[in-house]
Amino acid sequence: MAETAQTNGTAVLLDGKTISEQVRDELKKEVSAYKDAHPSFRPKLIAMQVGARSDSSVYIRQKSKACKETGIEFEHIQLAEDIQQSDLDAQLDSINNDPSVHGILVQLPLPDHLNTKHVVHSIRPEKDVDGFHAENIGNLSKRATEPFFHSCTPMGCIELLKRYSIPVAGKNAVVVGRSDIVGAPVAMMLTNLDATVTLCHSRTQDLEEKVRAADILVVAVGKEGAVKADWVKAGAVVIDVGMNAKDDATKKSGYRWVGDVEAEAVQRASYMTPVPGGVGPMTVAMLLRNVVISAKRHFDASSRVKIVPNTLTLQEPVPSDIAIASAQKPKPIAQVVSELNLAHAEFEPYGKHTAKVTLDVIDRLKANSNAHYVVVTGISPTPLGEGKSTVTIGLTQALYAHLKKPAFACVRQPSQGPTFGIKGGAAGGGYSQVTPMTSMNLHLTGDIHAITAANNLVAAAVDARCFHEATQTDAQLFSRLCPAKKGVRTFSDVMLRRIRKLGIADKTDPSTLTPEEISQFVRLDIDRDAIMWRRVLDTNDRFLREITIGEAATERGMARHTGFDIAVASEIMAVLALTTSLADMRDRLGRMVVALSKQGVPVTCDDIGVTGALTVLMKDAIKPTLMQTLEGSPVFVHAGPFANIAHGNSSIVADRIALKLVGAPPGEPTTPDSSGYVVTEAGFGADIGFEKFVNIKCRASGLVPDAAVIVATVRALKMHGGGPDVVPGKPLADEYTQENLALLEKGFANLRRHIENVRKVGIPAIVAINAFATDTEAELQLIRTLARQAGAYDAVPTQLWAKGGAGAIDLASAVVRCCNNEDSPAATDSSKDGDGFRFLYDADMPIKLKIETIAKQFYRAASVSFSDEAERKIAQFTKSGWDKMPICMAKTQYSLSADPALKGAPEGFDLPIRDIRASLGAGFIYPLCGAMQTLPGLPTRPCFYDIDIDPDTGDIVGLF
Repeated sequence: MAETAQTNGTAVLLDGKTISEQVRDELKKEVSAYKDAHPSFRPKLIAMQVGARSDSSVYIRQKSKACKETGIEFEHIQLAEDIQQSDLDAQLDSINNDPSVHGILVQLPLPDHLNTKHVVHSIRPEKDVDGFHAENIGNLSKRATEPFFHSCTPMGCIELLKRYSIPVAGKNAVVVGRSDIVGAPVAMMLTNLDATVTLCHSRTQDLEEKVRAADILVVAVGKEGAVKADWVKAGAVVIDVGMNAKDDATKKSGYRWVGDVEAEAVQRASYMTPVPGGVGPMTVAMLLRNVVISAKRHFDASSRVKIVPNTLTLQEPVPSDIAIASAQKPKPIAQVVSELNLAHAEFEPYGKHTAKVTLDVIDRLKANSNAHYVVVTGISPTPLGEGKSTVTIGLTQALYAHLKKPAFACVRQPSQGPTFGIKGGAAGGGYSQVTPMTSMNLHLTGDIHAITAANNLVAAAVDARCFHEATQTDAQLFSRLCPAKKGVRTFSDVMLRRIRKLGIADKTDPSTLTPEEISQFVRLDIDRDAIMWRRVLDTNDRFLREITIGEAATERGMARHTGFDIAVASEIMAVLALTTSLADMRDRLGRMVVALSKQGVPVTCDDIGVTGALTVLMKDAIKPTLMQTLEGSPVFVHAGPFANIAHGNSSIVADRIALKLVGAPPGEPTTPDSSGYVVTEAGFGADIGFEKFVNIKCRASGLVPDAAVIVATVRALKMHGGGPDVVPGKPLADEYTQENLALLEKGFANLRRHIENVRKVGIPAIVAINAFATDTEAELQLIRTLARQAGAYDAVPTQLWAKGGAGAIDLASAVVRCCNNEDSPAATDSSKDGDGFRFLYDADMPIKLKIETIAKQFYRAASVSFSDEAERKIAQFTKSGWDKMPICMAKTQYSLSADPALKGAPEGFDLPIRDIRASLGAGFIYPLCGAMQTLPGLPTRPCFYDIDIDPDTGDIVGLF
């Protein structure tokens, strides 16, 4: 303010009304400018009011009006005066955890039955825009800390001093009143401005003497005339916070407002606040400022994920996977969550280093742009695997920790069958791992157990229904399915679905069914030879592949032949991987066909009545599990369908959440420097997992990948060139450990085929050469040259196993260039297909034509032969209207054909389809190409020989 202290015996009035209008106008412009730069910026204040006190309602309306004028969203939550403490706490907890709310205030006073101090301190400090929380007040008292917010009224006092350019440093300041709301905070603020402060209160001796020494006097006691005019030092600055009603018959209201300092002090002071019109208007202005500060702080913190890498200490020779994982201390999961800007209600910790993330994130971030989407696939592998998981994790580590890009990996959960069998876990390897790898490779958060329980509940329900229908009359079945309670029968929700399926949807009252309708309703009439549903377990147990059940005398001769599958082969696993929401999962589970009736009618989980129970068992499994890599980048581990007998990809919901978390808020610029990356993995070779990723997963999700990384090894290419068999547990032949360029070049035909297939659907292909110590420079260079000539965007040797992300920097750089449409370094740039992403086939094509399209265009088969059983099923599925679903080919991963011994890039072969099945819940049809094993067995020397626990430390050893 230009106005200075007057010398005519009258103080300059510190015009809080004018100053508050200036502050509010400044805030309005600030909010508007920030919204222009960041369209998703929406500052929001919530005011909670308990009861309907008229004075509180007036204050609420004032704040609402001020917020609206400033560009701040305002919500008034009015609660009943008799609300219980627990209910109020629940309301506050919900608002505390709402990331769209930046400020919370509870209008005081509260009814006597509520604990005011508890309520004030229940507001999270970062949303406590009143500045009343003990943490904010406490941090104000420390020179080394800063509160999230300063209390509004004290800050209004300080703002008046600043606006009138009144010096504070070195002055004697006296504060009368020590309340937590005004007196104590303003004393601390003046101290922080280098005033010498005396804090007085009702027990202060010689108050008059202390006031007379004040250069700056702040009075906040709520008592008319508490400070006499003649106590005020000549030329002092007086800030009168008090607002006291004084009877005045001349006023229409019958009273007027007076302060705590006698009004005549204006004759002695140099500056003085009027009452009203002094401090009061400043309080609301400071509240608005705090809301804007909070909203900007939240936006700046949450608009981009924070990149906080863990440093690796590399060793040579490279230790075992479990030794590396044990030596690297992961970040607490709460830190990972914070770096991703997840709200408190959006994650559920499972121990120190793992958490479930709720699907609410998708809705909250739905306006965000997606990050770049990269899928990792591979060539036709050896039985040892070529390191796709290692490349997926190492590439993400390189993007995150070395290129400083927001990056997220999405991988499948390992089955315990391979973990204890021969292959081991699937957390990656060497210095490119998900951690803790012991958790990931064992029970993790119990998703596979939930699938096992749900699957076997279906199996039990099917056999039990057959038993009960065989031993009861229609009337008995009806009486037990719809028991009368107090003389009234009702349908459960899932029963109503069956009623609709039977075409009698108008019959919602069981008592209105005719005898014929009752029979239709209660009798599924399952053909026990046409039960398709098998039991599952997550253990490699070859002796459960084919079994007989129902041998007990109590089952009355209802034995039947069936078997077990591995848990990850369950259709419920495929449903989990392809679902998009809880409601969608419930619908998919209900559509699963478990058997055929004797009339050939499909029997579903809805018909059995088990759908709701399945959804309950799966309600937590639908939430992706959040973990991290060794270098601290976030990872979602979710779903784990095999790629040879299922579609072999992690979940859609994990990909969607990750793409939004490392994407950009709406309106925010996405540049090559700021772009995020989500790296997901498709199982086995590009002919299997990648083809299903495109035609099944992307079709269901609507997501489009920016690039595909094809993992290749010198070892596998030599095998495809005619090298000796690669057998787990046996030493590699010399051909694989010594340079052999001719063998390598011949086997390159397999990689060429996969590059062609990836490009066929309009996705640029980058080859990641997973280099081993025995590979020579000439061999690596030959692959690079041939891959570029074959149309790859680039081909890059990597050392992810030995060096972690540092061994994949060149690969990560190639991925970044490709995703940002930079020119390919290949001599002939064919990295981008002009037509863009496309499916290999139209889902509406006939079943046989879809199968032939995959076989001829991806596998290069000359023909497809269908068994009589397959022909019969195709006709049946077409008649049932199931022919519009995509195809999930079940075939060997070791060859582009159905013959695992046929290596390289075979052509002109016949693809045999021996059977064809439908997964209506998952939403695909799967033809079986040759014999497919759905329950592995244990080898002579399983992995479990090496797995143990140190009884002294509790550390797991031998897991890999």
